[in-house]
Amino acid sequence: MNGIELSKAYFEAYGLPMLQEQFPELLPYLAAGLFGSGSECFGFDDAVSTDHDFEPGFCLFLPGEEVVDRRAAFQLERAYAKLPREFNGFERPRLSPVGGARRGVLRIDEFFAEKLGAADGILTTEQWLSVPEQALAEATNGLLFFDNYGAVTQIRQGLAAYPEDIRKKKLAGNLLLMAQSGQYNYKRCLDHGEEAAAQLAVFEFVNSATAAIFLLNKQYKPYYKWSFRALRALPKLSLEAEIMEYLLTTGNDAATAEEKYYAIEGIAADVIDELAEQALTKAICGDLEKHAYSVNDGIEDGAVRNLHILAAV
Repeated sequence: MNGIELSKAYFEAYGLPMLQEQFPELLPYLAAGLFGSGSECFGFDDAVSTDHDFEPGFCLFLPGEEVVDRRAAFQLERAYAKLPREFNGFERPRLSPVGGARRGVLRIDEFFAEKLGAADGILTTEQWLSVPEQALAEATNGLLFFDNYGAVTQIRQGLAAYPEDIRKKKLAGNLLLMAQSGQYNYKRCLDHGEEAAAQLAVFEFVNSATAAIFLLNKQYKPYYKWSFRALRALPKLSLEAEIMEYLLTTGNDAATAEEKYYAIEGIAADVIDELAEQALTKAICGDLEKHAYSVNDGIEDGAVRNLHILAAV
């Protein structure tokens, strides 16, 4: 049983009956589920994940005080705290987890303000360009068990994917970094005898390639610790994960360096093919830099298009 399954089972066994018996008048205004920070919210948890911040709890989301006042919120908090601490062999911790409260009674506006800097989840162009991608992933991951009020669902639907111009801006920047680090600087660093710099170039290429592949799949890249796990599950270009793992974990002797360079070019070629498939580029070549500027040229909003090509990465 993973964390989401544990949370839902606990909610159905104890949370929902508590709400139905003690707060029937509040049910039309509530939402419950599990999403946010933590591997369990992505479905990536395993036996190792249970060593911290893992519990049979759930999130109970409340609208603003004009709908559910402080007194009612306090009563809900007390009722949640009194729910059984043990369930299916797991225990709810008595101290707040690292990073603050992740479960229990949460105000909708406070949750999204903390994650995104926007209490209503409506982002300006500047926010779309600057909010960390992992925060968007955490605002839209996991599972809602119910949402009677509808506000959480509406916000999450609005955040489900980048606006197309923002996706293109981020994609263009990552393509340019892929070109600079992988297609150009990796071999030059080795030619200069700078093996550490060459490996940094590989890291930069893999990081940017991973970001580009998530953008091509119209999905948010999660926290770096889970990016490869999520990459392997993507519908497009997921097989690049194995090649990129090879790039990161092998050395730079002459024979291996040659193989790594061809691997970099292979990833670049696959990304270019997908760019063409999605009609994102008009360039016809193997140079990712030219494709980066072509993608940027396709941005409709002139203000976004004219920003520095690396403004969103």
